[in-house]
Amino acid sequence: MPSSRRSRRRPYGQGHVPLDEGRLRGMTRTERGPGGEEYAVREVAGSEKSYRCPGCDQVVPPGLAHVVAWPTEHLLGTRAGLDERRHWHTSCWRAKRRPAR
Repeated sequence: MPSSRRSRRRPYGQGHVPLDEGRLRGMTRTERGPGGEEYAVREVAGSEKSYRCPGCDQVVPPGLAHVVAWPTEHLLGTRAGLDERRHWHTSCWRAKRRPAR
């Protein structure tokens, strides 16, 4: 029996929907993240996909509220920074921002 997740996929041959950078930037804040770098941060209520959290290497399941963060400055420009955005568990993001003791 096919899973219900298959119905959420784009139909074969349908093009990729580009990221709306303007909309994304309007809902973000800037924070210091791992390594002391500036990151654009957005809290999301959940998503339809699962992601791997870079903080704990565990899965952020679909529907779970979490944080999306990406570097504000990138050697190859703003778009490259957005392309490097990562989905973090909220607690992992907060823990990464704490100074080491």
